Amino acid sequence: MGAYEVLDELGKELPGARPPTVYRALAFLQEQGLVHRLESISAYVGCLHPDHHHAVQFLICRDCGAVQELTDAEVEHTLGRIAGRCRFEADSMVVEVTGRCAGCVRS
Repeated sequence: MGAYEVLDELGKELPGARPPTVYRALAFLQEQGLVHRLESISAYVGCLHPDHHHAVQFLICRDCGAVQELTDAEVEHTLGRIAGRCRFEADSMVVEVTGRCAGCVRS
């Protein structure tokens, strides 16, 4: 969901809600590891593994908007190795892959 979609839903319960409230709440949820921000589509998605910090990869369908969260250790290891070779210390590793999901490919 995008921030304004969250605001629309929140507005049903709290009619006075404004964008800064939503952005603060989303920032808090992100800090707690409960949601991820999808930069490429300016949206947020709930984390499937909020119990531990992890590198994450997303498959994002450009047709239907479905998002699949992956946590592939091999991808994380490869990115870490490449960053290390470049003497780059990564704070986080998020990979976003856009394309078409299986359901949209079949359509």
